[in-house]
Amino acid sequence: MSELLIFVPTYNECDNAPRMARELAALPLDADILFVDDNSPDGTGKLLDEIKKEIPRLIVHHRSGKLGIGTAHAEAIAWAYQKGYKTLVTLDCDFTHSPSDIPAMIRATENSDLAVGSRWVKSDSLPGWNIFRRAMTFLGHGLTKFVLGIPQDASGAFRTYRLDRVPQEIWDLIKSRGYSFFFESMFVFNRNKLLINEIPITLPARTYGNSKMSTQAAYNSARYIFELALKNIRRPEQFLLPSPNLYLDSKLTDPQNWDVYWNESGETGNPVYEVIAGVYRRFFIKRNLEKIIRKEFAPHSSLLHAGCGSGQVDIKLQKEMKITALDISKGALSLYSKNNKHAVALVHGSIFNLPFADSTFDGIYNLGVMEHFSEQEINQILNEFHRVLKPNGKLLLFWPHARATSVLILKLCHGFLRSILGSKKQLHPPEVSLMQSRRHASRIFASNRFRINSYDFGSSDLWIQSVLVGSKQAE
Repeated sequence: MSELLIFVPTYNECDNAPRMARELAALPLDADILFVDDNSPDGTGKLLDEIKKEIPRLIVHHRSGKLGIGTAHAEAIAWAYQKGYKTLVTLDCDFTHSPSDIPAMIRATENSDLAVGSRWVKSDSLPGWNIFRRAMTFLGHGLTKFVLGIPQDASGAFRTYRLDRVPQEIWDLIKSRGYSFFFESMFVFNRNKLLINEIPITLPARTYGNSKMSTQAAYNSARYIFELALKNIRRPEQFLLPSPNLYLDSKLTDPQNWDVYWNESGETGNPVYEVIAGVYRRFFIKRNLEKIIRKEFAPHSSLLHAGCGSGQVDIKLQKEMKITALDISKGALSLYSKNNKHAVALVHGSIFNLPFADSTFDGIYNLGVMEHFSEQEINQILNEFHRVLKPNGKLLLFWPHARATSVLILKLCHGFLRSILGSKKQLHPPEVSLMQSRRHASRIFASNRFRINSYDFGSSDLWIQSVLVGSKQAE
């Protein structure tokens, strides 16, 4: 069996498919050739079946109807993995992609994970195209480049994948099954830092006017670009593969059901709230946390992020500190592992009973955790923090204030939902122990054998979190 598979999807390609099959078979390559036909009314599938008699390595899959270009690619890719192919080439059947470019595409994957045929590497790659089609093509490239940050030609199907290097699990992150499959897959590849080579290609004008992409499909693709951008702001880790060192304890129970909050589909089901929360985490909390951690701890200190959540705020700190992440939510740890592949350890555990030896860490921190517990529970948590901290170890807590702007806004939003819309939906888990003042913080710290070093509640994070830093006192 060959290690190389060439894949071509077809729908009403009776004029092109026979010639394409013969030209692919004539290439000096040890390759199998797969056509997936969507029950073409013009008989393309039947023609291909007849050609199989003269091309023994031609494989034809017939589908029930026009199920979409993205689904055809997804099906072929899954089949290629299943059959053990090492390299997969994909291209269109209308000869906008020239079979003669395939050897160069394959060579380009010798030092990369995939190669894409690009219209933007050399000038005059669109000879004979009319002004309208050029403008639409440039618009599409501009959107994927500037809105999604994809540097390569993202909308074309002419690609070569090294399946032995591209993890099969990465395809589960790609949800689109239409034309947007192509730019969404390129977005995911870039987010996961796959090595991508671009090969210059020329696209002839002979097929313009015969494009199968309708105006509605073009509009849907443009809209999906912005949807992807918002999803990336809301939950950037949903486009990343998890760390392979994630271990989950099947016996551990989550009495507060935090998995509902950290579910992959979103924290609350309210995309507006989640976009705002995502922006706040990365542009306010993250900046403040990095500043304080660098001030309070020496480089490469051993730190515990207790109640780590998605870990969006830890990304830069991973390279500066030795961070162990702990959370009781499986969903949170899965998200954390995607954001932070260099964590010292990912621990599925409870902050009420930390699975670490005494005096393990130089420091412990969490953000927006303590307010969800009663005072008795907080004392139990702090007692565990005290136990696993080294002598003179430090504790850093971001604790929402009772007079925080976020508390006021959430009250107004929940009031609106209840009184106007008649909804009892909670945008955020209940906060039963908000921070009151420095005196309040000092009392809680002192009763749990911590000395408060600093307390701040101010404009650096829009008057939302009170930031507490304390030191472990001797027994």
